[in-house]
Amino acid sequence: MLRIKKMKKITSYIFSALALFALSLSVNAQTKQAAFKVPAYEKFTLPNGLTVYLMEQHEVPVISVSAILPAGAIYDGSKSGLASLTASGLQYGTKSYSKTKIEEELDFIGASLNTYASKESAGLSSKFAAKDVDKVMPILKEVLVDPIFDKEEFEKERKRVLTNLDQAKQSPRNVISSYWDKFIYGDHVYGNSLTGSQATVGKFSIDDLKAFYAANYSPKGSAIAVAGDFNAKDMKARLEKLFGGWKSNASGQQNLAAQNVPAPTSARILLVNKDDARETTFLIGGLGIRRDNPDFVAIEVVNTVFGGRFTSWLNDELRVNSGLTYGANSRFTPLKNAGTFAISTFTANKTTEATIDKALQVLDSLHKKGFDDKTLASAKNYVKGQFPPRYETAGQLAGLLTQMFWYGFDESFINNFEKNVDGLTATKSREIINKYFPKDKLQFVVIGKSEEIKKIAEKYGPVVTKEIKADGF
Repeated sequence: MLRIKKMKKITSYIFSALALFALSLSVNAQTKQAAFKVPAYEKFTLPNGLTVYLMEQHEVPVISVSAILPAGAIYDGSKSGLASLTASGLQYGTKSYSKTKIEEELDFIGASLNTYASKESAGLSSKFAAKDVDKVMPILKEVLVDPIFDKEEFEKERKRVLTNLDQAKQSPRNVISSYWDKFIYGDHVYGNSLTGSQATVGKFSIDDLKAFYAANYSPKGSAIAVAGDFNAKDMKARLEKLFGGWKSNASGQQNLAAQNVPAPTSARILLVNKDDARETTFLIGGLGIRRDNPDFVAIEVVNTVFGGRFTSWLNDELRVNSGLTYGANSRFTPLKNAGTFAISTFTANKTTEATIDKALQVLDSLHKKGFDDKTLASAKNYVKGQFPPRYETAGQLAGLLTQMFWYGFDESFINNFEKNVDGLTATKSREIINKYFPKDKLQFVVIGKSEEIKKIAEKYGPVVTKEIKADGF
């Protein structure tokens, strides 16, 4: 009798487990069918030209703020590194708050604040508890609108930047992108270095920061996005009060990046000599795409196969099968008006030639053979799997809204993303490869010991040599 009861209990457990398993399959199926959509948001523009996005998200009692402004390195002119220092300088103190006071106020409540510059834009990001909105928002407003650019704090930051510039060149992987941009873009403003150089940063004064701010920080052409646990009506009133009086000091910016970037007419190699290098670090590629390219999604899928994930062709051939490197990848870096494509890896000095040759062989194979439906399906699943996690938090959503503003795309890009991924065919992927993955007139930036690798570099085209110890890029 006891045995029968025991068997019934075991049978009950089995059926319960099967029921739970079936339920999980059902939930997973429903989840897969529900493609990610941009949550509802409100967009409006203040009379001074500032664009505002509001997105309520009540799951977590947190608010995130993202701001973007047309004040990036493309506006540095001859003063390379000025945009970056100016963005850092926003936190040196404001009309009502010293730098120390800002830090104390935010640290006490566990809030974060970051200001930064990129190639094209400057930005601010912040995260804080919803209950602290009335403490934090006035600080953010003053950081953007009323910075005083404290001279003492500026001198500390300038010294730190100069030290970092010197240290960065100890690791080629830290600086190769700066050499690459200058080599590919030349005199175009996209070739401007974000970090600057010892010569330029060493000459900056606090007045340079103030002048850059006055010329480039303006509500017109800028956007603020707020996502999180708040009431949109109340937040709109708060932002109108805080930012409505922000007057533009800028006389109007030219679109400096609109100038055409000439395509390379032949293969070229920049060899940056580092006498003590035990490894060779290199990029191979050329011009890429603008961010508004209609084939953006298809390019991402194809690049996933070639060099966009750990199991990519590049990583398989150069790392797994050949043991030539610890990692190899490829990437497109799109901007508003141009972009680059690059194969990236590093290897020991003695395997430099074999590694470059192998990378070129994989690129050649991509063009000659393309890939089959099974490979394409795997890449599609990978890209779709990576997609929703990019926009899970309020901070990610606020950042998405400012990116939508900056690059001029709307929610349809996000809402149709998975559909567009699924719509890519093997035939279309072949067109994408031929159109966007350069195979001729390739550009090379190689950092390593010139004494050992210069003759190897000459195999691929005419070589221009620089010393990594030399200032700038």
